[in-house]
Amino acid sequence: MILTDGIELYHASYTAVEKIDLSLCAAGKDFGKGFYVTTDYSQACRFIRTAIGKALKNHVENVDSGTGYVSVYEYKTDKSANINYFEFRSSDEGWLHCVVAHRKRGILKNELEKWQDYDIIAGKIANDSTNQVLTAYINGFYGEVGSYEADETAIKFLLPNNLSDQICFRTEKALQNLHFKGYRTVKLED
Repeated sequence: MILTDGIELYHASYTAVEKIDLSLCAAGKDFGKGFYVTTDYSQACRFIRTAIGKALKNHVENVDSGTGYVSVYEYKTDKSANINYFEFRSSDEGWLHCVVAHRKRGILKNELEKWQDYDIIAGKIANDSTNQVLTAYINGFYGEVGSYEADETAIKFLLPNNLSDQICFRTEKALQNLHFKGYRTVKLED
């Protein structure tokens, strides 16, 4: 299980994120709209350049293109909160369908309905190295989207065992279990 009581989690951004605002989170992400963290500090550091690029593209003020931040959180389970949690144990066809349905609305009908009641979804991250495979899958290059052949081909190319994890906190109720501990400043090299 990825998400365990007391685990340290990381979020990369152009700024430290002490107060999480779900309304600022973008839709169209792997597990839907939410606040994304990882257990892999190196993965978070690698994402800083992307986060800064998006902030600059969106004309966010006071963004330093050479400095990013990794906010650090601790997950503390509140059993009384009754969190609806789902974890993909592997990057299988269920994971693939979830990611594709969230990234491109209207594809794989009824898939989004499966996930609408989850407060937290965890699993492997579809990162920059997987975008070409997902795009090819969505565009039908491996066969009909959702077919056994297309799923098997895409999963083979994704090399799922090499992917880091991600955890998406989708609701305010879920965020009550995520406690800000501080941040680390990361200077980017050219």
